[in-house]
Amino acid sequence: MKRVRYYACLLMIGLSAQFTNAQVVNPGNVAKDDATNRANNNIYSGVDKGAGKVEDGIKGLFKKKKKTDTTAKAAAPTTQPAIQPVLNNQVPVAQTNTAGFKTYSNYDFVPGDTVLFEDHFTDDQDGEFPSHWDLKNGQAVLNKMDDNLAFLLTDGNYCKVLPLIKSPSYLTDNFTVEYDIYANDSYPLQLWFYRKPNSFDNDNFSVRVDGAGCAYKVGGSNDGLTADLPADISHNNFSNKWHHIAIAYKKQQLKVYVDQYRVLVVPRTVLPPVHLDIESIGDQKKPVVFKNFRIANGGGMNMLGKKFTDAKIITHGINFDIDKATIKPESMGTLNMVVSVLKDNPDIQFEIDGHTDNSGTAPHNLALSQQRADAVKTQLVAMGIDATRLTTKGFGDTKPISDNLTIEGKANNRRVEFIKM
Repeated sequence: MKRVRYYACLLMIGLSAQFTNAQVVNPGNVAKDDATNRANNNIYSGVDKGAGKVEDGIKGLFKKKKKTDTTAKAAAPTTQPAIQPVLNNQVPVAQTNTAGFKTYSNYDFVPGDTVLFEDHFTDDQDGEFPSHWDLKNGQAVLNKMDDNLAFLLTDGNYCKVLPLIKSPSYLTDNFTVEYDIYANDSYPLQLWFYRKPNSFDNDNFSVRVDGAGCAYKVGGSNDGLTADLPADISHNNFSNKWHHIAIAYKKQQLKVYVDQYRVLVVPRTVLPPVHLDIESIGDQKKPVVFKNFRIANGGGMNMLGKKFTDAKIITHGINFDIDKATIKPESMGTLNMVVSVLKDNPDIQFEIDGHTDNSGTAPHNLALSQQRADAVKTQLVAMGIDATRLTTKGFGDTKPISDNLTIEGKANNRRVEFIKM
């Protein structure tokens, strides 16, 4: 009888541990349990309220479980290994994410050539409202996820945030928008595009993406166009993952990309927009989550199939992990364009120049820019370009093309240039 009681106790302890672990990764329970009730009447106290309710819970939500299966540990990685920390200003060479680049092999999105706004929240602190954004309704807060800060909309129907850009009318008739969203079954994030500042009429339109598909809607009506997502990223395959969204707008034609796919084409939108904001229904149990937001004017550099005569190509579409030489797969649109230029012009040779902003020390930036240029060459060679046609050089922050006093200036200085030799 004592032995039966002993095993029964062990069983109850095991079940209790499993139940406890289930609670740790449940965003609703954790956020609810950690909620506080701070009260002030200004925006920052409101942000503190949102942070107090969700910051501890959300951090736990996105922690990865440790694998105990030795077979799983031995399996080949599907994502690129992280680069080791920088020591003595030396940046380790990035390893190619073969699977990711293969997935994006037909990607044709090329971002605009002048960055108007780009924010990775590197100037901000966990638990605060980001310094380069404004809040028009609801509550929102930054939280660290996967070692980087993300923007969480936690309250409001609708919660509205918008990038702080000096001009109230900054979009041209040719622009691009990019951002990453985390799909956690929250209400979909919506980008609203306005034909004039503070206008709320039927000439505005919205774009939203969720596991069910992509939608373009006009004004407050149901008029518009929709498209399903490809099966490998739709519905359950969409959930609990980061997804890259890219929007290209040119003379009232709209294209929406989700990860490696071009999902939706709108041949003619309503009147051209001049600015945008982000709206959704914030929820502390399932916050709307996004990061890596960028707006650029220009786009689709349209060099494909043409003889190349320019002295150089300046690109902002080859993107890297923060402070690393790891190329992101969504860079393939620009890389595919460069490969096409090289194949269409077999006599051309390029020097690949890497440039950074002035964040960090000059020796570190010099090493980082060289490693990024080398990583681009490695990827182009993997795509079929003869290595003898390419050389590399890193300039660090020594050749800025914009000021380093603003986030848009820094974003324009972070670039890769292809110099015809």
